[in-house]
Amino acid sequence: MEKNKRQSIVIKGKNEQLKINADDEVALKLSMLIEGTLYNYTKKEIAEKYGYTREHYYHVMDQFEKFGSVGLQDKKPGPKKNSKRTDVVNNQIIRLRFLAPEATPQVIGQKLRQMGFSLSDRSVSRTIEDYGLQKKTVHVKSRKRHRKTS
Repeated sequence: MEKNKRQSIVIKGKNEQLKINADDEVALKLSMLIEGTLYNYTKKEIAEKYGYTREHYYHVMDQFEKFGSVGLQDKKPGPKKNSKRTDVVNNQIIRLRFLAPEATPQVIGQKLRQMGFSLSDRSVSRTIEDYGLQKKTVHVKSRKRHRKTS
């Protein structure tokens, strides 16, 4: 395998070569597994050629065996669900907002903390914004009308 200046990876066979775009993570991982299976290099050597560790090589192999090529796709990093603003917490925020529409997010946050929920005032504000529960300001027009004098 060689890296060209055009960011492609070339795998050479007996008579031909295959170019793989370095941005194609699935093709890279699959070619790493194929090379690791066909050639007499150690898994560490193969993984290093592709910029991975030996442990990651085995992780990729495991994902491929379990899920096929779909398992080789990179997954979105980070938490998969909201850990603080759960459905229960959101329902409590909405309930407290309806019980006391004049209450500020700080007051609602304090009540939730007294109830045993660990939540910041900013999280309360986000939930209020997400559900459209902000206070609406009513613009009152002046009753005074200017009369034209003739």
